[in-house]
Amino acid sequence: MNITVIGTGKIKETYLKKGIAEYERRLRNYGRISIVEVKDEAISEPLSDAGKERILDREAQRIEAALPRRSFVIALDRRGAMVSSEEWAMHLQKSMNCGHSHFVYLIGGALGLHERIKESSDWVLSFSRLTFPHQLMRLILLEQLYRTASILAGQKYHK
Repeated sequence: MNITVIGTGKIKETYLKKGIAEYERRLRNYGRISIVEVKDEAISEPLSDAGKERILDREAQRIEAALPRRSFVIALDRRGAMVSSEEWAMHLQKSMNCGHSHFVYLIGGALGLHERIKESSDWVLSFSRLTFPHQLMRLILLEQLYRTASILAGQKYHK
């Protein structure tokens, strides 16, 4: 399995960097993992609807430029499908059975992902209806990817 995570913005906090590095290391036992950071836009308050659209569009252009060809694209959005870890693992297994081997996960910036990114994705996935900081979401995603990989491999990590 080949996994690419495209995240908007840089990880600044040391504790998040350490956690991300740990799960990257663990995931290498199951396949290739790469993380691509695209520049986020500065946000100044108050933000008009046009200003929000401009920011989302610029970030979307950077995400689109970073997307690998021939990949199964999963956008993370709180309005996406909510599944259990086991259901996610089965969804990935079905996708692999259909010939997909490269999975790309998209994490938006502070304003989320542009609608066109979500509409063009193969799947929109939600971890919760709650809003998480996009930097923390990267760590949560990697932990869940590791959990999913361990489920598919029949490992004991997932209880």
